[in-house]
Amino acid sequence: MTEFEVPRNLVRALEEDAEPRLVRGRWMAALPFIVSEVARRWSLGLGRPFQPGGSASWVAPVRNDRGERLVLKVGLPHDEALHEAEGLRAWNGEGAVRLHDALVIDETRALLLETCEPGIPLSRLAAPEQDAVVAGLLRRLWIEPAVAHQFRPLQSMCDAWADAFEKTLASFADRGGLLDPGLTGAGIELLRGLPATSERSVLLCTDLHPQNVLAASREPWLMIDPKPYVGDPTYDAVQHMLNFRARLSADPAGFVKGMAGLLDLSADRLRQWLFARCVQESIEQPHLGDVANSLAP
Repeated sequence: MTEFEVPRNLVRALEEDAEPRLVRGRWMAALPFIVSEVARRWSLGLGRPFQPGGSASWVAPVRNDRGERLVLKVGLPHDEALHEAEGLRAWNGEGAVRLHDALVIDETRALLLETCEPGIPLSRLAAPEQDAVVAGLLRRLWIEPAVAHQFRPLQSMCDAWADAFEKTLASFADRGGLLDPGLTGAGIELLRGLPATSERSVLLCTDLHPQNVLAASREPWLMIDPKPYVGDPTYDAVQHMLNFRARLSADPAGFVKGMAGLLDLSADRLRQWLFARCVQESIEQPHLGDVANSLAP
């Protein structure tokens, strides 16, 4: 390939990487050859990648040998994307983008996906409309996984986050906005304990934000780019809520009540989850410390 276009966000992510010569640097050096090999195996005609693109994948429109318009996604090897293909297969196009094929080349995962057209992100809608769309999608996406599934439990992610929070807390002690030790301890205790007390265990999106829900022709809206785990559905509702800084700061209790109603969830449990996640994120996002204070049990 004499010319290979790289999305701007991928370039920026490489520049900002603390150790660019390691995983990301090696992957991006090999990316033109990986894309070429994937195109050869699937007999694809490649279009230019979407700009500015994401920070962890090369994504472009393609055509297969039957002339069908599809999307090729070639992802940076990273832990979050471990079971994206398996999740999309499980959903089988019900509220999520449809997976046509998948393969792995030297740990790089390539996905051949349905095209979402016009592809307008959910962020174009007003916030209350976004809530309704997300709630409608989640009610369909929260399916019971197969008995022999390979998805990781939500507990594992929450435990890892709690461990990381506790290890880094001391080094951020001079930052403003941190919570008092009592509230910090309560939040992290909930983060560890909530996954084990759920009455339901469903397939979760986990990385749910307005740019990951696109307008499509087959359905009004489709979810893309999931990071599947299995566990408490309330978690996905919180992940949606964390995208709205102003709403969380202005009326977190009202936001909780509204989302719980849309999703038929326990408002008390949703409030606990939101409190725990705000505590856990408060080191890097001090404004969430104020939200946690207002939600504290």
